[in-house]
Amino acid sequence: MNKWLHIDWAQAFTFSVSPIEIVIRGTIVYLAVFTLLRVILKREAGSLGVTDLLVVVLLGDASQNAMANDHKSIPDGLLLVTTIILWAYALDWLGFKSKWFQKMLEPPTLELVKDGKINHRNMRRELITRDELMSALRLEGMTELQEVKRACMESDGSISIVKNDEEEHKAPERKSN
Repeated sequence: MNKWLHIDWAQAFTFSVSPIEIVIRGTIVYLAVFTLLRVILKREAGSLGVTDLLVVVLLGDASQNAMANDHKSIPDGLLLVTTIILWAYALDWLGFKSKWFQKMLEPPTLELVKDGKINHRNMRRELITRDELMSALRLEGMTELQEVKRACMESDGSISIVKNDEEEHKAPERKSN
């Protein structure tokens, strides 16, 4: 019973690993996983960006070690969590400040449909089926490809659609008195 009440406060609040090693390991893992996700997935998962998803997963793992006493101290976990958050912020900041980094961090918009015609090459590149495209059209109230002026895969993985407005080329009707 005495074992259940014993807390080793010194172990809980002292680093068990060199702080610089924690920062280096956290940096390498974060950047490696980010690069793999960016190269393999290319698009972000729904409205949650690759960076956001990565931060959530890595933060969960990093903080779990410190909370569950998996031979890690609280400062070890907090330093690793801080490193991950700083890298997430740094990449967002670099993407905001530099067009080159923005291109590296976010894929460009990819045209899927133009003037009612599907770009099959781009659909294959993003592994989007015709059914998925038609589902996105139905969500916008369209049932035919001819209704679409332009449909694009955005950097967040969503499909944006511009309706082909047949009325835009007609002259406005004049009201008679």
